[in-house]
Amino acid sequence: MLDRLPFLVGLRYVRAKRRNHFISFISLTSMLGLMLGVAVLILVLSVMNGFDHELRTRILGMVPHTKIELSEGLVEWEALAERLIQRERVIGAAPYVEQQGMFSAAGRNQGAMVNGINPDWEDQVSIIGKHMRQGSLDDLVPGEWNVVLGSMLARQLGVGVGDYVTLLVPEASITPAGVFPRLKRFTVSGIFSVGADLDANLAYANIEDMQTLARLGNAVGGLRLELDDLFIAGSETQDIVNELGPGYRGTDWTASHGNLFQAIQMEKRMIALLLTVIIAVAAFNIVSTLVMVVTDKRADIAILRTIGATPRSIMGIFIVQGLAIGLIGIAVGVAVGILLALTVSDLISWFEATFGIQFLDAGVYFISDLPSQLQWDDVRDIVLAAFGLTFLSTLYPAWRAARVQPADVLRYE
Repeated sequence: MLDRLPFLVGLRYVRAKRRNHFISFISLTSMLGLMLGVAVLILVLSVMNGFDHELRTRILGMVPHTKIELSEGLVEWEALAERLIQRERVIGAAPYVEQQGMFSAAGRNQGAMVNGINPDWEDQVSIIGKHMRQGSLDDLVPGEWNVVLGSMLARQLGVGVGDYVTLLVPEASITPAGVFPRLKRFTVSGIFSVGADLDANLAYANIEDMQTLARLGNAVGGLRLELDDLFIAGSETQDIVNELGPGYRGTDWTASHGNLFQAIQMEKRMIALLLTVIIAVAAFNIVSTLVMVVTDKRADIAILRTIGATPRSIMGIFIVQGLAIGLIGIAVGVAVGILLALTVSDLISWFEATFGIQFLDAGVYFISDLPSQLQWDDVRDIVLAAFGLTFLSTLYPAWRAARVQPADVLRYE
């Protein structure tokens, strides 16, 4: 019976209506604080995971995981592509020609990177085909000088499908009349939108047209590779370059967008740390609750000691009581946090539609909606951290209760 004493008495103290309403209020506040802290932490981390996933999918779906180039250009690129696809970690390859330039239309100018692509190969390394708002990559026919623009780029130039744009490249052409910048007129055949800043500074043309414009002959600028795990891009790129030999060079996505994802991970860790402090404050409110309960129950503790309860059993009573308060708050917080994490995107959409407020302007931010991705590893870590803080907060009051001397208390009863 004495072995069950801590659980029986501790749970009874949780259920009992106390004469001291202030103690009940502090206990309820601690429970609500834990619930709120856990729920908010789950929600915020899920939203951060959602942003990370969306940026990774949209931006790195358009940006190559790695690029392999040769100093003088690749001529027999098909044979090299077939060879690289045989590697275990490479799942796709496609040729490209990159050309930095400035588009001009109707008096408006905008700089952009023009990617010369082969429409038949591009789906292996890019999601561009799935995000065409108008037109198709198949419209990029050699010799027709068609171009596909990002939605924001097209809007800034004030053009649509069927309109003409002029591309000025940073190379000069020498003619009998003098030195002139190189210009070429393109027809807008399509518009894509991935909901990121790439919509404002990226365009696609046929690779043969770009070879002609860049005067590369039959050579291409290089090969874009898609890997089964983008986080091994650095080591895989180095292995490929070492295998191909001198003259080849490789770059991976971390060179252009690595800082962005490092910043997201750092923000996630810092926000998690700050919100954990909220949980810690709520958990340590249990200290004040239990200290007041110990003071209120000194006579009960003394009686239990006189009938054979050990100091260890007395400690167990108040540890059980504190953990019960904490576990109720944590359980409710987990339930609320998971519910919010799974529905926050729909809730924000409803709120925007109802009140006409837009939280994330597509013209300002990479993403126009609020994504959320619940990860059970985060939920597990949050629960363990909250439970650990709650357990620590029960030790001091329980230790004080175990030091109560029955003779000193009952002398005045």
